[in-house]
Amino acid sequence: MKTAPIQAATLSFNEQGVPWSEAFGDVYHPQAGAFAQAQHVFLAGNGLPDRWSEGAHQRFVILETGFGLGNNFLATWQAWRQCLVSCPALDFISIERNPFTRADLQRAHAHSPCPELASALLEQWPPLTHNLHSLRFDNAQVRLLLAFGDALAWLPELVASVDTFYLDGFAPARNPELWQERVFKTLARLAKPGATVATWSAARTVRDGLSSAGFEVRKTPGTGGKRDITLARFAPRFTPRPPSRCATAVTGGDQRALIIGAGLAGCATAWGLAQVGWHSKVLDSAAQPASGASGNPAGLFHGIVNGQDGAHSRLYRAAALSAHNAIRQAIDHHGVHGHAQGLLRLETRRSEAEMQALLHTLGLPSDYVQALSPQAATAASGLPLSCPAWLFPGGGWVDPSGLCQAYLAQAGERVQFQGQSPVASISHEAGLWTAWDAQGGVLGSAPALVLANAGDAQRLLGWHAAGLKPVRGQLSWCEDDALAALGLGWPTEGHVLPVAGTGYCLRLPNGQGLFGATSQEGDMEPPVREADHALNVMQLARLLGQPMQDIEATDRARQAALQGRVGWRWATADKLPLWGGVPAPGAGQHERVRQVERVPGLFVCTGLGSRGITWSALAGEVVAALISGAPCPLESSLLDAVDPARF
Repeated sequence: MKTAPIQAATLSFNEQGVPWSEAFGDVYHPQAGAFAQAQHVFLAGNGLPDRWSEGAHQRFVILETGFGLGNNFLATWQAWRQCLVSCPALDFISIERNPFTRADLQRAHAHSPCPELASALLEQWPPLTHNLHSLRFDNAQVRLLLAFGDALAWLPELVASVDTFYLDGFAPARNPELWQERVFKTLARLAKPGATVATWSAARTVRDGLSSAGFEVRKTPGTGGKRDITLARFAPRFTPRPPSRCATAVTGGDQRALIIGAGLAGCATAWGLAQVGWHSKVLDSAAQPASGASGNPAGLFHGIVNGQDGAHSRLYRAAALSAHNAIRQAIDHHGVHGHAQGLLRLETRRSEAEMQALLHTLGLPSDYVQALSPQAATAASGLPLSCPAWLFPGGGWVDPSGLCQAYLAQAGERVQFQGQSPVASISHEAGLWTAWDAQGGVLGSAPALVLANAGDAQRLLGWHAAGLKPVRGQLSWCEDDALAALGLGWPTEGHVLPVAGTGYCLRLPNGQGLFGATSQEGDMEPPVREADHALNVMQLARLLGQPMQDIEATDRARQAALQGRVGWRWATADKLPLWGGVPAPGAGQHERVRQVERVPGLFVCTGLGSRGITWSALAGEVVAALISGAPCPLESSLLDAVDPARF
């Protein structure tokens, strides 16, 4: 999908005090009130909340074509709260080309009929980037997926099976693009059998467009001065083929998964599955979670900026936004050590002016990324930096082991961890996947199996097409009183903002300075090496603009009495992770990877490389969605980029 800068809407009001769009020359809702329209048109028009009360839905999915001020979402959420026992989960997907800033949205909801819900929405309001933003409420039972950008681009990208549609753009005469025939055909692709539609518009083009897409259409009396509104039900003449992405979902009432690997990938997958109501059992050969590369003292998370804003940068941006939310939750509510209030990434190829020009072209907002001069970067970081830097306000660092524990804690009773359980083999019989130990004992079984065990996934699969390779990384750190021995101008007091570039450095809460790491592909030697401490010291010196020679770095590393740890990150040939269903043996080549046949119930979540912290939250949500059939928090073209079938 081609992205474009997001242009925020401007909040204004007409003479009657109703929110008004200057761009479209239309009101956001009738004078009678947004909630009155939501109740009559969208809720009652779609048979809600009665359909929830029937108890036939464990998860109900709504797709809206214009988020606007969010009143339809708030009214729906308020109504759902009265039926949550009958319908435990609500997914609300909404597209908005011109979203409001948080400040304008706060002004618009100053007198909201449901101030508690409006406040919760404002608290999680995301940066205005061209992404699918995932916001969770009410202990993750309510999820809002906000797609910022043009609906014509977003609708073909959504991966969901929808129960109900709210068609709520500006009037067809004012905004004809949102009411085209191809829009209605895309709705039909996403619709479940019997899905309903409601819209305040009674225009003939709307009714004809829905009818031609397979919907049975009728008119009914409107409200607030509107004579008629349009309702519809999806009843095509033939049974449509489900979207290819949905074919990986594990159907049936047994909502259990077996996860092999208790690092960031495995723990995040357990967390993601718990959020969609699934139970999981996590197996690991070690006694405790996060005993591999996820056991490092700290690691960074942040997005990237790329001039083309292609798949790589969009993926990293989506992952960084998800990581920030998950890590802030882990720090604030689970006592995990970390800092989620900013990170600097040095820029060595562009001047500050070139960086500013790139941000203007891409339209990236300041609450996602800013361009800083060397002086501003030095002031922000507390470190003597000699080049400009990207400031990611939502970036930072976290203890990866603590993050793993937080993922499991949030999964609660829906997850069971079983350590000291090395898996020798896996098998599939009668719809169940089973993990076996070396003595032929059963370690666990479930309808879905997720291999989140880094490179060892290749052994269990007998599959090496992804080119997963180990990359050895050695970290270095020293106590506060030893930092001076490095002689690099690193302050021994005060806060130091994490800095990344070729390597990274940060300051831990106990005063230790942490830096590194080496990157040695194929090197499997486990001991901490003095030579690698010296490499890390040289890398730190370059990061701070104070390069030194090998002999000098070795000498300073000895004086600082550096400590260290070795871990292995497993990375793919294209440096993107592997998330999704495992291709069936002999599936063959297809023009589109999403059409490749899959092994039923078998998934991988691996290849996170050196960005495991950044990838983890999004990985867990994506794999959980593909397993459960819940709406996916990542667009289809980006799923192609991480699909195991791409190799």
